[in-house]
Parts: sequence; C-alpha cells; structure tokens
Amino acid sequence: MSDTARPSVLFVCVHNAGRSQMAAAFLTHLAGDRVQVRSAGSNPADTVNPSVVAAMAEVGIDVSAEVPKVLTPDAVQASDVVITMGCGDTCPVFPGKRYLDWQLTDPAGQGVEAVRPIRDEIEQRIRGLISEITPTGQP
Repeated sequence: MSDTARPSVLFVCVHNAGRSQMAAAFLTHLAGDRVQVRSAGSNPADTVNPSVVAAMAEVGIDVSAEVPKVLTPDAVQASDVVITMGCGDTCPVFPGKRYLDWQLTDPAGQGVEAVRPIRDEIEQRIRGLISEITPTGQP
C-alpha cells in the first residue's frame, strides 16, 4: 500500500461535484486519518453541486469549501483502491489496483430531495468499504 498502515482510496466521477465529493467526505468523516482519501473528475465542474452541499450539511458534514479536481494518472497510481461512479472509459486503469464501480444516480441538476437517497446509499457503501480496508474494520 502507499502508506504502510493507511490504505489510499480515490473516488472518481465525471464532474467531481456530487457523488465522488460525498463519498470522499463520508470516508474522511468516518475513517479519519486511517485512510488517505482523494477525489477527482474526468471532466470536473467549476463548483460542488449546491444540492450536494445542502444534503451533506444535513448530516453534519461541510463540503462547501471543496473544489472539483481533474483526474490525473498520478492520482490513480498513488491509490490502492479506485472507486468509479459513472466515468466510463475515461478512467485510467493501472495494474495492481483494486477497482470498484458503484452504480449511483448522478445528482447533477437534482434538488436536495433527490440527493438525499444518493447520499444515504453512499454512506452505507462507505461504511462497508471501511470494514474491508481498515485494520480495525470499524467505521
């Protein structure tokens, strides 16, 4: 792994403004410094989706200062686990990495009401991921 005790996870979606931002925020919030977290987009937006910011604030997580980032091969190479969320063939693939593809509804253009179930599904998936990749398995 990239750091002896800390697995590294990269979340990738198209705009890095919704799903990947929520996933990164949940993993950071629930796992703390036990996991190195990155997120990026194959075609990043200018800002994080305001409905995502509002939905995450409802569960006590502030993503308002996050900025969508462009996906780079270096970010993929530096990660142990790469979780894609609808970026298709634009995600670079490197040998020796664990790839997961999470089929999640894209929150782009959706209101907070539509984002909540996506947020909740991402939280459940993150809790499962933590139990798989951290030494203690505790979220």
